[in-house]
Order: sequence, then structure tokens, then C-alpha cells
Amino acid sequence: MRALYVCRFQPFHLGHVEIIRRILKEYSELIIVVGSAQHSHTVENPFTAGERIQMIAKALGEEGISGNIHIIPVEDVHRHAIWVAHVESLVPSFDVVFSNEPVTVRLFKEAGYKVRCIELINRETWSGTEIRRRIVCGEEWEECVPEAVVKIIEEVEGEQRMRELSRSDEG
Repeated sequence: MRALYVCRFQPFHLGHVEIIRRILKEYSELIIVVGSAQHSHTVENPFTAGERIQMIAKALGEEGISGNIHIIPVEDVHRHAIWVAHVESLVPSFDVVFSNEPVTVRLFKEAGYKVRCIELINRETWSGTEIRRRIVCGEEWEECVPEAVVKIIEEVEGEQRMRELSRSDEG
């Protein structure tokens, strides 16, 4: 059976690692959809699809997670009525969808898919929003992500990028 996991991964963190481990205990194949693939260089979406794919692939390797895993970027189409069909056109067929994002859950349910919400783990620290906040504020964030992700963020000067993007031009 094949599972689909939809998330933005801005950035990929230890909560994502644990969710993937749990999904792979039940399903023999996993499609990881890197959502909102067209977005980058904003405070909410600082990393490119390519950077996020690299984060996921390297972190999974570092964590010893292997198997039949596909990482596929999917751009938003800005029309909810066709979004599921858009995803279906880009990925292999799948049996179940994992997501907590309310619109994603609703759209896949309406399309007839079994949708499973994900238990969020250590949400106070393993949250993209919290990790991005820490980076912008110059606080410790590295313990929230796999070492491979730290290295990639350093390589792309992600901390500097995010701090520059968070500055207002007012003043």
C-alpha cells in the first residue's frame, strides 16, 4: 500500500522524521509531496523546492530511513476544485493521504480518499513556524532539525536569508 504525505517542509524537522518513520511502519511505499513548491524567499516559505527536497533526502539518509520513497514537488494551482487532480497527475497512485492542513484534508476527503491526520510530536519545538521564528530571532534552532538540514541551511546561508527577508522596509 502506498501513502501520500503532504507538507511544505519549511524547513524539514525532527517531527517530520518521526512522522515518516511511523508512516513507513504501516505502508510499504511513501510519496512525500513538497507542497507550495513555487514559493521561496519569503518569511513563511524561505527555502526553494530544491533545497527542501535536498533537506528531506539527505536527512532521511542520515537517519537510516530508506525504502520505496518518492519526493515530489507540487506547485499550488490556486483553484481548490482542481488541486487533487493536479496532485494525482504528478504522483504515482496512492491509497491514503496523511495531512493536518484543513483544506488539504477536506479536498482529499471530497475526492474519495482515506485521509489520516498526523499526531503532532513535540509541537512546541518541532514546528516549522517555531523553527523559522528562532532562526529570525537568532535563537537556538539546530536541535529541532536533523544535522543534514543544519548543513544545508548553512550552505545556502538560510539564516541570513531569513533575517533579511524578515526586515521591514519601513522606518
